[in-house]
This record gives sequence, structure tokens and C-alpha cells, in this order.
Amino acid sequence: MALTAYQTQFKRRMKRAIKLRAKADAKARRYTQLLSDAIGAAEDAATQMNALNQIYNVDVSTYTLLTQALHANSGQEVLEDHLAQSAPGEEAVIFNQVPDGNGGQELPANPLFGEVGASTPILSPPQVDVLQA
Repeated sequence: MALTAYQTQFKRRMKRAIKLRAKADAKARRYTQLLSDAIGAAEDAATQMNALNQIYNVDVSTYTLLTQALHANSGQEVLEDHLAQSAPGEEAVIFNQVPDGNGGQELPANPLFGEVGASTPILSPPQVDVLQA
């Protein structure tokens, strides 16, 4: 059975939304891993700073304010835990047949879905016949 324009529009919009969601998930995973790596590097630097403080009997801060806050509030383990608890594309999407609403007609274009609204037609000015004027 052929899909109506309404159902086809839903399918097109849903595919676009799923693609955007997957792209955001991939970006979040990449940045989470980078942040986790940065926190790990800050911990390595803090270990070295502590050793220098003890060897040379000085008191130099082991973390910057930002890395201290990241280390104290979330920590590398928490980020690694979040990454381990989920997998890319973990939520399968099953396309159910959408009820044929709106009488089968498409809904108006919506910029939220990357659709451009119908533009106003461009009307050319009336032609004036120079010979009759």
C-alpha cells in the first residue's frame, strides 16, 4: 500500500531527526573521551608537580583551577563510566506505520525540520505596449 504525502513527510522528517541525533551522539562521545583524556593528563601532571614539591621543598599548585574543578566534580572515572554504559546507536528505531492524519496531505513546511517555507511568487510588472501609448 502506498504511503500518503502525510506519511511520507513523517518518514522524511524522522530520518532527518535520527541522523541529527546520531551526529550529536558521536560528537558527545568524542568530546567526552577528549575531556576524560585531559583529566587523565592533568592527574599525571599533578603527580609530577607533587614529586617536585617534595623533592625541592616548594609548594606549587598541582592543578589549575579548571582541572581541579573537573577532577573534583566529575573525574575521569565518571566520564569513562558514562561512555561504558552506552553504545553508539544503542536505541534502535522501528518505523511504525503512522496513522494517516491530516487527510493524507502534507503539513506546512517547518524550518525546525530544515524545510524552507513556500515563498511568495515573483510577479513581473505588466508589459506596456509602447505603440499604443
